[in-house]
Amino acid sequence: MNVAIIIAGGSGSRMGQDIPKQFINVYDKPVLIYTLEGFQKHPQIDAIEVVCIDGWHDVLWAYAKQFNISKLKWVVSGGSTGQESIRNGVYNLESKCSEDDIVIIHDGIRPLVDETVLTDVILKAQQYGNAVTSLPYNEQIFVVDDDISTVKYIPRETLRRVSTPQAYKFSKLLWGYKKAFAEGIGIYGSSYTNTMMVELGERLYFAAGSDKNIKLTTKDDLEMFKAYLKSDKDNWLK
Repeated sequence: MNVAIIIAGGSGSRMGQDIPKQFINVYDKPVLIYTLEGFQKHPQIDAIEVVCIDGWHDVLWAYAKQFNISKLKWVVSGGSTGQESIRNGVYNLESKCSEDDIVIIHDGIRPLVDETVLTDVILKAQQYGNAVTSLPYNEQIFVVDDDISTVKYIPRETLRRVSTPQAYKFSKLLWGYKKAFAEGIGIYGSSYTNTMMVELGERLYFAAGSDKNIKLTTKDDLEMFKAYLKSDKDNWLK
């Protein structure tokens, strides 16, 4: 079984809106529903769990019914941090998933997840035990020396940009979150599942990525999303 955990527990303060950014309507449809539709339509996704901000659970269930997101099986509350939210989602699946089930973690505010990207991350996770969506880094990266100058750069050929979706066998994912929270490893600041796993000593495997897989953090990101919908509607929104 392949289960998606969609993380939608944040308030989205940087967007500067009155409602959480995952529930902002774009062309009469919430951002989160665009995200869920990508998983709903994918033939290899068997069930969906959403980690949702408190106070919006009933709204989400209503939207799921309206937009025919029939694979949505569970809605759980988020935590005070991103890692706590993911942990809540993982722990809720403990009695529902078997050890070898693949769990795909994805940001609810990345609504342009591509079918081929999702397919590849599942395939690689089945093959290696985990997989992280990645892309080459195309800009030059320099290391700050004294705030105003640098004498060192990092060869971009050695870098990858990693985002979601990312996938893990459930047994390893559950082990990781129990160990991380018990020992305080990889759960602070901007940590995510992928960085946590590396801090726990795990090797991660790259899967395909897409430049369209943008994260809606600011108003400019929202405008870019609207532009993608208008320009690419015939190709991906089916």
